[in-house]
Formats: sequence, structure tokens, C-alpha cells
Amino acid sequence: MMPSKPNRAAVVEHPHSFRPRSAGGKGRISVRDLDIVFATGSGPQRAVASASLEIQPGEFVSLLGPSGCGKSTLMNSVAGFVKPTRGEVLLDGHSIAKPGPDRGMVFQQHSLFPWKTVKQNVAFGPLMAGAGTREAESVANTFLALVGLSRYANAFPTTLSGGMQQRVGIARALANYPSVLLMDEPFGALDAQTRSMMQENLLEIWGEFKNTVLFVTHDIDEAVFLSDRIVVMSASPGRIIADIPVRLPRPRTQELLTTPDFMAIKRECLALIREQTLRAFEQQNQAS
Repeated sequence: MMPSKPNRAAVVEHPHSFRPRSAGGKGRISVRDLDIVFATGSGPQRAVASASLEIQPGEFVSLLGPSGCGKSTLMNSVAGFVKPTRGEVLLDGHSIAKPGPDRGMVFQQHSLFPWKTVKQNVAFGPLMAGAGTREAESVANTFLALVGLSRYANAFPTTLSGGMQQRVGIARALANYPSVLLMDEPFGALDAQTRSMMQENLLEIWGEFKNTVLFVTHDIDEAVFLSDRIVVMSASPGRIIADIPVRLPRPRTQELLTTPDFMAIKRECLALIREQTLRAFEQQNQAS
């Protein structure tokens, strides 16, 4: 298990000369007038409504909103798991039709292969992309060093703590050098101390890798701490109702959470989320 408060320098193990391959200015996400409607037993259900969003290469953008507002659905459309009913989603000007190695995905549950070692899990993506065994292992070693888990390369996922499993998940998502990293509440199941450490570690990795991050969370503090922008979605059907810039200095540490500028952004988000959560409750009461 990880210590309760590890030294951050020990988390990123790679030598100073090491630099992962940059995303190279790629990773522009364009969501244009997006509608997503699902067929259900009670009829069509509109999950996302008329959503438009532009994310620049290298930006860190969080999606925030009440439960069931379509945050994950919107992210899954960028991943290529869900097709638009109307509108389009583009990556670097090309319409997204299916999942691809240019988009890495990290879920709340780590989804690692329990029968494979940590290194084998991280090497899996490069192998599927056509890399030879030696090259895939080299890539896996690179990213395990980046997330501070080189010493656990031959361990199995079930022997690791929750935070360590998520670090393996991040390494696996990065192993194909994606221009976009999609993260769906990746730290939601972690305890507060581990979650805090993981947030800082993620910002270090993002600072090295320079890819675009789209991050779904229910946690306002987390969204403000991590992001360049916070996109707030309405109660279902999910519409984009606010796009809030987070002009806080980087690099960021947890001391930022008590500053007046941080609290001002948090209050703005809280007011919007409370309004939309009340609206969601009203919708549920009317439906019952």
C-alpha cells in the first residue's frame, strides 16, 4: 500500500533527461450542436441537447454537472463509444466515428486485466497497435517510470492499492501517446488523501505530456484545482450552461484550495450546480 503522504518527488521516478513524446499541437476537440438520444423502454431519452464546445490542444477542461446530466455521455461521444443523433464531434478537424489510439480513456474503475502483470497491462495497447514485444515493453517501462511504479512492473493489479491501480490505468491510457486523455471520474473511488496526491501527480504528468485532457467529475474542488476551464452542464437533457475560465497560477499545490481566487470560482460553480440539482429533483418528482 502507498504511504499516507508520499514524497511527490518519489512519485515521478524518471530521470530529468527523460521526456515523453509530446502531443505535438494535436488534440483539438470540436463538439458542434450535439444531440444524443437513447431508445428506452418508455420511449426516446434525450441525454445531451444542442451542446457545442471547443477545446484547444493541450487544454485541461473539466465537465461538471448534477448526476445524470450527460457528462459521461458527452465524453463517450468524444471517445467514439456513442454516436451523435444530431451534430458532430471532431478531433483535429476529423469526424469521430469510433474509438482510436489517439484518445486514451481512464475510468473510475481501473478496468485492468487481472491476469496480466502491471507491465503487461501497460504494454497491451502498443502491442495491439502493432509494436513488437521489445518496443511495447520499452514503452511500458517509460510510462511506469512516469507514474512512479517501475518497482511494481511484475506485480498483478490485485496486489496494488486503489491509487496505484489508477496510476497503472493512466500509464496504460498514455502508452499509445494519445493526443487526448479522457478521464471519467478517475479518482472518485479513492480516499481523500490518495485523491489529493493523485490530482497533483496527474498535473505533473499533464505538464510533461502536453496532451488535451477532458475530465468528468462531481467534485467542484477537484475541477477548480485541475482545470484551465470548467464546463457546467444542466440537468437532463444535458446542455452547456457555463464555460468558466480558471485563471489560477501553475504549478498548483493543495495550498491553492484556501485562496480567495480559488474560493470565488468554487462559489460560482456551487451556485450553478445547486440550481441544476434542484431542477433535477423537480424533474424526478414530476416523473414519479
